[in-house]
Amino acid sequence: MTKLDVSIGAYGVIGILVVLALMVAISSIKIAKEYERGVVFRLGRLVPVKGPGLFFIIPGIDRVTKVDLRVITLEVPQQEVITSDNVTVKVNAVIFFQVTDPQAAIIRVFNFLDATSQIAQTTLRAVLG
Repeated sequence: MTKLDVSIGAYGVIGILVVLALMVAISSIKIAKEYERGVVFRLGRLVPVKGPGLFFIIPGIDRVTKVDLRVITLEVPQQEVITSDNVTVKVNAVIFFQVTDPQAAIIRVFNFLDATSQIAQTTLRAVLG
């Protein structure tokens, strides 16, 4: 083995380490748009809400969930109701809602979109009944 072979091997290892370091650095950068917030969990513990803009996480340790703060619309499935004079009526509804506290939306409810849809359907049935 010559001196040239050893130096190429050392440069190869250094090159691989540099590439790995760049991959970790790139995966640690997250960007939240103006209307988004990032809810970050570090090893299962909540850290302050991040965003908007550029923020850094620790890859493999932090888990980020982005929450949209814009007004969200959901369509309620059509409900059929029988009135007191035995007439069938079909009712459609649309839900408009906005997340104001992204931390609570992620921590307190498993899936806030489905939960909002379900409570709207239940409320519609109760009002129509």
